[in-house]
Amino acid sequence: MNTLSDLDLGGKRVLMRVDFNVPMADGAVGDDTRVRAALPTIRAILGAGGTPVLLSHLGRPKGAPDPELSLRPVAEHLDGLIDAPVVFCPETVGDAARSCIDGAPSGAVVLLENTRFLPGETTNDAETARQLAALGDVFVSDAFGSVHRAHASTAGVATLLPSAAGRLLEREVAFMTRALDDPKRPFVAVLGGAKVSDKIGVIEALAPQVDTMLIGGAMAYTFLAGMGHSTGSSMVEADRVDDAFRLMERFGDTIRLPQDHVVADRFAADAKTRIVSGEIPDGMMGLDIGPQTREQYAHIVERAQTAIWNGPMGVFEMVPFAAGTLAVAEALAQATRDHDALTVVGGGDSVAAVTQAGLAKSVTHVSTGGGAMLEFMEGQTLPGLAAIGD
Repeated sequence: MNTLSDLDLGGKRVLMRVDFNVPMADGAVGDDTRVRAALPTIRAILGAGGTPVLLSHLGRPKGAPDPELSLRPVAEHLDGLIDAPVVFCPETVGDAARSCIDGAPSGAVVLLENTRFLPGETTNDAETARQLAALGDVFVSDAFGSVHRAHASTAGVATLLPSAAGRLLEREVAFMTRALDDPKRPFVAVLGGAKVSDKIGVIEALAPQVDTMLIGGAMAYTFLAGMGHSTGSSMVEADRVDDAFRLMERFGDTIRLPQDHVVADRFAADAKTRIVSGEIPDGMMGLDIGPQTREQYAHIVERAQTAIWNGPMGVFEMVPFAAGTLAVAEALAQATRDHDALTVVGGGDSVAAVTQAGLAKSVTHVSTGGGAMLEFMEGQTLPGLAAIGD
């Protein structure tokens, strides 16, 4: 990829695609992790004498303005994080947006309104991409969480201007490439979450490469059902049971499934719970890996030299079902501390878990991309990356 050093930024309007699709609470930014992640690139552009003109989506406004999804509160939050004036433009393209950019004071950061207010954004409409490109001299992509989407602001505009990866995107690709292309061994993948359907491609791509693949979360029950085990009322993707069975036939020597479970009589924090080994009885649902599995998984992860984690081991938002996910987070941190293992965490729930546990700085890399990380691991071509290739 081209990087910032490949672009002349001095005196230039630098269109920069960021990922400010952040959680909002009562009209304010709830979690600013993604905003902070963009700061190094913004500061680098300012330091080189360029004007950062930021593009981002927020939510799913379906191609029309929605006041509830305006980026204005994000601009106000950014203004408190960076030592530069932040100008918010209530338009995304056109003369009003150009006037806003041209009228910004020297050394300012400009944030344009939500790109998904444009009807041509998500279809990568050529005219929408052209209108965006008209607002800048060069383009910098720094939104790893969006590069798997062929949208006008991620891929289309990159083909119309000299383009490069920002510091965050460069870092994301570097760590993922290092983990996948030249892993130190043992190489362990930990996959969780609700659906096997979301992870089939990743399992098929990673299973031949890793030494061990640990499966948790609700997706484990689709695998267990495929292997003929009783899963009670646990979440099972009935249409993916055969796929799970075939994956176990191919990669059974590599894939590990939970041996015991924390089960409950209903999906609630105050449900009646117990630990079961093997079969899950009728009327009970598995909501976390059990203590025996936690110990086994932690033992494997702690000894890994390279580990990738995407997806929680249980319903970690509820305290009775959080222990499995926390055990993985702690084991990753231990591997990083003990023998400088390369540990990469991605996916919203996994990132939330390591953050809540206070371990985000104890692993090698916390990715800002969920879907993009999965597709990268599958070996898919990511449109937003392909568009900025040198």
